[in-house]
Amino acid sequence: MTEDTRAIRVDQYLAHPPAKVWRAITEPELMARWLMPNDFRLEVGHRFTFTTEPRKAVGFDGIVYCEVLEFETEKLLRISWTDGTDADWTVTWRLEPEGRGTRLFLDHEGFDPDDPRQQLSRKIMGSGWRTSHFRAIERVVAEL
Repeated sequence: MTEDTRAIRVDQYLAHPPAKVWRAITEPELMARWLMPNDFRLEVGHRFTFTTEPRKAVGFDGIVYCEVLEFETEKLLRISWTDGTDADWTVTWRLEPEGRGTRLFLDHEGFDPDDPRQQLSRKIMGSGWRTSHFRAIERVVAEL
């Protein structure tokens, strides 16, 4: 299988019902616990930001500019994701009931395969999504 240099695709089983997982990925104070502080609101067209530590080595000022593009309660959340320069990405979370829990899918798409900076970002963020963020979601959901 060839690696998709345009996207990050990960999924994880969470031993919790979709309603609890949905809360973790859509309530601003819960999102802040596993991702970043934000001013998110579950409303199509709402523009919001995530804030974190700047990463000067890759030209990132620490602000992620987003917009809610689409949602279907307890099933799908799709947002735009940009660093305000040349990144123009889409992040989609899909929730599917599985047994007594939920399979959470994440697609982070739109990376330019010919842009070394974007490919470095894909590598760094792919590692974060696969390891720390999904584990952190699991911890947040377990506390609900």
